[in-house]
Amino acid sequence: MGVNGGRRIQRTRYERHGKRQSPSGISPHRPQLLTHTDLKAGPLTAVTRLSDVCVRTVFAVSRPLLLRMAAPFKIADLDNQFDDDRVLRRYLDRVLPEDMRAAITPDLREIGALAGNELYDLQLQDRENDASLTRYGPQGDRIDHIELTDVWKRGLSEAASHGVIARAYEREHGRYSRIDQFARAYLLLPGTDMLGFLLATTDGAARTLFDHGPEDLTDEVLPHLLSRDPASFWTSGQWRTEKAGGSDLSQIETTARRDGDGTWRLHGHKWFTSSTAANVALVLAQTEAADDDLTLFYLPIRDGTDASPREGIRVNRMKDKMGARKLPVSEIELDGARARPVAGIGDGTRTLGPMVRIARTWNAVLAVGLMRRGLALARDFGQEREAFGTPIMEKPLHYDTMASLQATFEGAFHLTFRLVELLGKHETGALSDQERHLFYALTPLVKLTTAKQATSVLGEVMEAFGGGGYVEDTGIPMLLRNAYALPLWEGTTNVMALTALQKLRRDGRFAALKAELARCREAVNTPALDHAVQTAQGAFRNAMTWLADALDDGQDAVEAGARRFALTIGHALELALLARHAQWAVPHDGSRATAVVEHFAAQGIDHIAPRQHYEAYLLANDLSTQSLFSTPSNGTGALDSPPAPEK
Repeated sequence: MGVNGGRRIQRTRYERHGKRQSPSGISPHRPQLLTHTDLKAGPLTAVTRLSDVCVRTVFAVSRPLLLRMAAPFKIADLDNQFDDDRVLRRYLDRVLPEDMRAAITPDLREIGALAGNELYDLQLQDRENDASLTRYGPQGDRIDHIELTDVWKRGLSEAASHGVIARAYEREHGRYSRIDQFARAYLLLPGTDMLGFLLATTDGAARTLFDHGPEDLTDEVLPHLLSRDPASFWTSGQWRTEKAGGSDLSQIETTARRDGDGTWRLHGHKWFTSSTAANVALVLAQTEAADDDLTLFYLPIRDGTDASPREGIRVNRMKDKMGARKLPVSEIELDGARARPVAGIGDGTRTLGPMVRIARTWNAVLAVGLMRRGLALARDFGQEREAFGTPIMEKPLHYDTMASLQATFEGAFHLTFRLVELLGKHETGALSDQERHLFYALTPLVKLTTAKQATSVLGEVMEAFGGGGYVEDTGIPMLLRNAYALPLWEGTTNVMALTALQKLRRDGRFAALKAELARCREAVNTPALDHAVQTAQGAFRNAMTWLADALDDGQDAVEAGARRFALTIGHALELALLARHAQWAVPHDGSRATAVVEHFAAQGIDHIAPRQHYEAYLLANDLSTQSLFSTPSNGTGALDSPPAPEK
């Protein structure tokens, strides 16, 4: 192991698939001492190249030289992630004006090259490092310093310079600006280990301040949140969750009190903050003047990236998480931290709406980006790895499995970017009334559908590597762990299903979904594609019929089936949007365009089935009918007595 600024860098003597390899110019059979030329770059004393090519430092080594020697060895390779992404390029060809596409393609190609090379290498080098918290300085003073990892520092710099936040607000391309922005995010973020969560709350904060913030506050903060200069770029957290609850905002106990001079100060405990390393945050709190209604506050956290949090903000501890480990999620104590309301007192829930919608859109973009990364790695591995004399990608069962995963990813991609299209039109005032209903209906549906698909697809991707996919130094387990954050962040699948059901029951929402499916059918004229859209329409009708019957049975029946209902509509929309795109793509891609639709449809999209919610209660609690309606005499809740044996 080598040491680089206190961080470990993994070395291995094996290349992909376990074959022995050595860096260029280094013999794998005997140690070599670095030459005087190598030593001139900086202060080092002796570094020996051991025979297994595991470079070990004996004393301090200059950072540039060590990084040159520490190029990671990979289980699979990536090339330019824009040039290799047929799905993204075909989508942009279809939806964007030609002059805009020509204008943004060089930037997207540059990001694609970065994502498939330097960032991928850095991600593997940085794999074992997590964000860290130092509570006290050398003199015992409380500093609460959070150190980000190298891949996050590089990712933040690249996100700023490539306008991953700014492009949406510069609006150079009008209603298409969100497509430009999220194409950049989709390419960049898979190589940054969930940096997208912090960028999502930053984007949401910018939108919230843009829509609701007072002029002096927006003039101060927005230039930083939208900066393309990494030195002046700020990020924003979103602090809502407390011990008593996350999605249930009525449980928030943090309070805001006003001093005699009019200064607002926050007091309370935020149990799960999105990022304590941010420069600012939007925080929900109770105020005496608003009774039970919440108010959204702007909270400056620190003056610079490396500065300690301001007075009244204390980091109690970092969360030890399963995935997204580079995201510095913390428990925060607020003890008189200075803040100011973003909008009216008691208007917090309404004011937070834009941030929530944007964060859920980012969640979906992260999901499709991670799926695409996993499939790209698995495809390269399958084309190189041989079993019984041929590459495993030539094995029928393997390529059939990969085809189904690709189809799932493409359905998720087109559903996600349909939402992105509507977001761009919403922000530029270009939505029709029907599209406005569609936009609000889609947001929770897209979030929950794509998040569940990401965990499923990346679980299969791990299997595609065999045992190697289970080994940490390949980076594949990290992809799957990171994906499991997606169904949890910004609302679990069940919470999103109930939210979707609530939004869909408002006037105009069901009609908007029905019209979207009809729009897709009108765009196709190939029999196979027309059949696919009819299948989607049939699943939608079945979902509507179920809902009508469930409403007659009562609220418990509606709630029990909400997840199946939401996933049916989400998958039906994916199938219809795939068919619509395939009709356009046939002249370019031939039968591949229709094959993806057929593979997606074959997986089944209708999850509605006649179930009794009280029987689900029995199964969930491992009860029988007898134990449900009778209490054991000993009061222990023991299992009911077994039936008599058969004679």
